[in-house]
Amino acid sequence: MSGVSMGFMLLMLLGLFFFFVLFTWLIPVQLWVAAWASGVSVNLSRLIGMRLRKIPPRIIIEPRISASKAGIELSIDKLEAHYLAGGNVPAVVNALISADKANIALAFDRAAAIDLAGRDVLEAVKMSVNPKVIKTPMVSAVAKDGIQLKAICNITVRANIERLVGGAGEPTIVARVGEGIVTTIGSSESHKAVLENPDLISKTVLRKGLDSGTAFEILSIDIADVDIGENVGADLQTKQAEADKKIAQARAEGRRAMAVAQEQEMKAKVAEMRAKVLEAEAEVPMAIAEAFRKGHLGIMDYANYRNILADTEMRGSFSRSVEPGTKGGKGEDEV
Repeated sequence: MSGVSMGFMLLMLLGLFFFFVLFTWLIPVQLWVAAWASGVSVNLSRLIGMRLRKIPPRIIIEPRISASKAGIELSIDKLEAHYLAGGNVPAVVNALISADKANIALAFDRAAAIDLAGRDVLEAVKMSVNPKVIKTPMVSAVAKDGIQLKAICNITVRANIERLVGGAGEPTIVARVGEGIVTTIGSSESHKAVLENPDLISKTVLRKGLDSGTAFEILSIDIADVDIGENVGADLQTKQAEADKKIAQARAEGRRAMAVAQEQEMKAKVAEMRAKVLEAEAEVPMAIAEAFRKGHLGIMDYANYRNILADTEMRGSFSRSVEPGTKGGKGEDEV
């Protein structure tokens, strides 16, 4: 009997232990006491329901206590709904407290929407109180005189709570300001005008209302640095001149090639004409023989013909032996 009693007592103790563990897990007594002591009463059934809905009670109760101490009343149902939707309950509550202390109108629904949109609602509230400075990368632009300028700007922005949902972010602000810098420098008659008045860029960019449709409000645009870059105009003219030179050389080479081709064509024609002359000269003896047979040519006529040929050959050889400009013949300038 004593062994049975000891076993029964052991089972009772184990049962009580598991019941205690289950009870403390279902009902966070310490958290319930803390809520009651803070004046934020919550039913035990509500805590058990959170456990069953897989909602950590501490995630809901502690932010609600903080909000209550800051004078902000929040519904547990809204906090649970925001957590189940994937939101960050502590961040939203802290943002509401910060906004209330800074006299910024921010409702829970708006803060929850901003949080669910993927933005840091607490950082947005801080940026509304303490504006943020965004530094742009170096932006290069060319003035009308062809000189390149490189500018860096500091953009002071403040978060616009009303436009955080659906508003463009920092990259849009940086891109728009960069576009404004390029437009301002590009429309300047001289780079000296920009160097003398750097605030010309700030004034021109601010007048464009670049924060339209973004989640920020641009407070100021300050020029941090302006440097002179390359003489783009001179480089372009040099490259254009080099290109024109190559085009002219190509055209001249084309004309030379055409002249060479035409020269070769003329040489071919001369050779062709010489061949025809030789062919015609080859027919002369045959014509003379035919004239002799028919009685159209006599011996004296043939002798005169031979004398004429001899005289022509003598004159040709004489003209070839005497070069122009030598003592044996007349020069080009002799009369």
